[in-house]
Amino acid sequence: MSGETIDGVPVTEEMIEAWAGEAEAGYPVERLRKRGRQPVGDGPGSVVPVRMDAALLQALAQRAEKEHVSRSEAIREAVRAWLGAA
Repeated sequence: MSGETIDGVPVTEEMIEAWAGEAEAGYPVERLRKRGRQPVGDGPGSVVPVRMDAALLQALAQRAEKEHVSRSEAIREAVRAWLGAA
């Protein structure tokens, strides 16, 4: 390969041979099926677009980072708290 990189690391022929060997040996299907987004409830999730001004979005991002959660999880937690208080 000429100049190909992955995360800045040059891809070598040895790497390609190792990947090909893994693929030829096969992958555990049950492990691969567990990849992707984790479910967030009892069924498929729905995307709900929400508009926020820049200040609110920045505050959300900062708080989510501080709490080590995604923005989506922070929003879900806020909605759950709001519903519980209603």
